[in-house]
Amino acid sequence: MSRISSVLTTVVATTACVCVSAPPAAASDPVVSRGVTIPAFYTPPAELPADDGVLVRHEPLRLGLSLPGLDGRTLPGTATRLMYTSTDSGGQRVAVTGAYIEPSADWKGDGPRPLVVVGSGTMGQGDQCAPSLALQHPLTLNGQTVSFGYENLAVYRLLATGAAVVVTDYVGLGATDRLHTYVNRVDEGHAMLDAARAAHSVPGASVTGESRVALYGYSQGGGASAAAAELHRSYAPDVRLVGTYSGAPPADLTEVMKGIDGSALAGALGWSINGFAQAEPEVRAVVEENINATGRAALEDVATACVGDAILGHGFTKSTKWTKSGRSIAEVIAGEPAAQAVLDEQRIGTTKPTGPVRVVTGVQDDIVPHEQARQLAVDWCAQGGDVTYKAVRLPNLGDKLLTNHLAPLIVDQGDAVAWLKDRLEGEPTGSDCRSMPTQR
Repeated sequence: MSRISSVLTTVVATTACVCVSAPPAAASDPVVSRGVTIPAFYTPPAELPADDGVLVRHEPLRLGLSLPGLDGRTLPGTATRLMYTSTDSGGQRVAVTGAYIEPSADWKGDGPRPLVVVGSGTMGQGDQCAPSLALQHPLTLNGQTVSFGYENLAVYRLLATGAAVVVTDYVGLGATDRLHTYVNRVDEGHAMLDAARAAHSVPGASVTGESRVALYGYSQGGGASAAAAELHRSYAPDVRLVGTYSGAPPADLTEVMKGIDGSALAGALGWSINGFAQAEPEVRAVVEENINATGRAALEDVATACVGDAILGHGFTKSTKWTKSGRSIAEVIAGEPAAQAVLDEQRIGTTKPTGPVRVVTGVQDDIVPHEQARQLAVDWCAQGGDVTYKAVRLPNLGDKLLTNHLAPLIVDQGDAVAWLKDRLEGEPTGSDCRSMPTQR
């Protein structure tokens, strides 16, 4: 039985460095996901170090897009593939993969070179979709899967500021021992914070424990960076967090489910179900009771899918086709208090974030709905947060097509990078909280 089939059966049925460069000692068959052989590096060892943010293993990573510099240094920098430890939402030790990039550009600000932790936007649930693999292979197109490293542009723009960058693959995306726990706020937030810790131990890294740290994320990454900013004070106060960019954050999953359902990215609903069914017995029970054969087949298919596969295979599908009753997934969960409680616990905005945060949302966004993203800024203001809020106003570019969701990412990215650079340089920022009642 394949690793994916085994995990799905379970889902539906029931700053020290401990470093090695080699794959795990235990021999096993290679994991192949939609025709892509996942490097043995991504298979976690049987036992992990006890602490969070410990670098388990590392190896050189060749960037798919790079140029030779005039001074002999590769542009935009030198990359290292990582595996490090974190704690998942169940309190268990987990291995997370990712990549650290030491930039060729000099840091011209005060203090040691700073670090930006990048939480990628939605890439998928198959291990071949991992952001660290997308840095190596910006486009994967083999007739069985379609994956595009669209976040690489943001990574390169951040490197150009002279900051180092560490990219997390999140829990279970890349690492082959479990399914990716898509939009699980604790898993994502911890993975980002522990990536910052692990970066200090990368051989040749110029970042230190004194380096200023910023968080960058849009869409899924916006939720991850927002969650990390909330969890920082209790989970990783040793990380010197000075600023967080949260673009189009899925802060209220109940509302986001409604936006995704029937859209071009309807497959993302399956990723959420798979991830929470794996981790939460209450959700697993609802899946067993309510999902029909069509839905089960869809959930198994999306478990190995990247964004391109989900759009081509499940775009504009309504979840009413996946349930025995013909009700939508949102309606099914709303009728199950225990399952709804799981989603309610995922709500971001209940805790004051550490440091200044910049929340950006497109007013036409109908995939990650604008109003719930704006509400995050309102909630953080009520908590006493230092919030910079921006509503990107563009014309309607097509209902449920992803265009209204992706356009603000492109339009705002330059400003987002500049804002983070100012925080890394120690520049002060002002809060928009007083004007939030008049902003839409």
